[in-house]
Amino acid sequence: MQIEFQTNVGRKRKSNQDTVGVFTNQAGIVLALVADGMGGHLAGDKASQIAVAGIGEVWQATHLVNLEEIARWLTEKIQEENDVIYAEGNRNPEMFGMGTTIVAAAFVAHQMLLAHVGDSRAYLVKDNRIKQLTDDHSLVNELVKTGEITTEMAENHPKKNILIRSVGVPGQISIDRTIIDLSINDYVLLCSDGLTNMLSDVHIGQIINSERPLFDKVTQLIEDANLAGGTDNITVLLIKLTKDREGGMMDDRSGE
Repeated sequence: MQIEFQTNVGRKRKSNQDTVGVFTNQAGIVLALVADGMGGHLAGDKASQIAVAGIGEVWQATHLVNLEEIARWLTEKIQEENDVIYAEGNRNPEMFGMGTTIVAAAFVAHQMLLAHVGDSRAYLVKDNRIKQLTDDHSLVNELVKTGEITTEMAENHPKKNILIRSVGVPGQISIDRTIIDLSINDYVLLCSDGLTNMLSDVHIGQIINSERPLFDKVTQLIEDANLAGGTDNITVLLIKLTKDREGGMMDDRSGE
């Protein structure tokens, strides 16, 4: 697989509270993570960094290759980082109430395990079509699902940024998990809402399906989100599934 990622502060924020990382375990299994922190001062930065570093660094020491085992491991680790973030926020008044979203993708052969909490998203681009794979854990999305507001109304709703699930809260958290079948030449996109609040799925899909290098696609997505307003931090992690000489998935990682 080919991987490119970038994170950008945007045009309106003074600091970047997003964190992104790609980690490989002892069995060669790739785990990609995007987290979007929330909280005043430096709290959001801290929360997203704790989540990504805490999960990613431990992942590198594992030998897991079975998707069901990875799913259980990832669920436990996200819960552990939830507890760490909550405890840290209670210890430090400047960090009180901090939290983060998380979207994680692990790749085994021709399948992907997704786990997420919050409104950072995962997309699949297959056969030139883009499909959102995650369900936003937001108040506005719940209002859309219950029919109280339309999708169009949700785009500019004043409570759009209110989450109903996040990492960094007391007690047990609910983590969505799913396994997706993949094919050669598919693209997987993980991103923070700084991208999806600025660009439509159609626009995102057009850039990903364009004839340009992977790095340029990531750069273009961030540039276009900034041109559209750049009201939040923007993180884009784009993966293309490729074939190596033996017919398996090739890992060719980069990013900045």
